[in-house]
Amino acid sequence: MGQWNVVGKRSLRIETTRYVHCTVLRASGELDHAGRVRFSARINDVWDWSSGPVFVFDLGELNFYDSSVIGVLAMVMQRMEEEPNGRIILVHPSEHLMSVLRLTDLLSHVELRGSVEETVAELMVQSEARGGHEGAALGSAIPPGVMRANGPKSRG
Repeated sequence: MGQWNVVGKRSLRIETTRYVHCTVLRASGELDHAGRVRFSARINDVWDWSSGPVFVFDLGELNFYDSSVIGVLAMVMQRMEEEPNGRIILVHPSEHLMSVLRLTDLLSHVELRGSVEETVAELMVQSEARGGHEGAALGSAIPPGVMRANGPKSRG
C-alpha cells in the first residue's frame, strides 16, 4: 500500500564516462520532466570534466522522451555560448530526434557522429595533432583511460 508499481516503465539511467578530451553521457530509459531535472543536474556536476567542455551524448537507449530532451540540449547549448571551445556531439541520433532538432533549429548547434568509440578516438587524434593534450591540467588527476561515475548520486 502507498507504493506504485508501473509495469513497463523504466526510470532514467545516466552513465557518465570521463575521458581526458571529452565527457560521454549515455542516457537510457525514460526522459520526462523529472528525468530532465536529474539529467541537467548531472551535466552541471560534470561540466568541468573536459577542456572546452566537450560533451558526447549517446541517447540511443532512451525508450521514451518528450520535449525534455530538447530542454536538456538547449540548456547545454545556452551554457556553451560562454565557452569558446565547447562542443556538443550527438552519436547516432534517432530519425525522430533529428526531426525535432531540425524543427527547433538546434541541429546547427550540434555535431553528429556514428559512435562513441569513434568520437573519443577522433577527439584524441585531433588533440594530438594540435601538439599536445588539452587536458594537461587534468592529466595528473585522471588515470590513463577512463573514470566512470554512474547516476546522479556519484561524484566525479
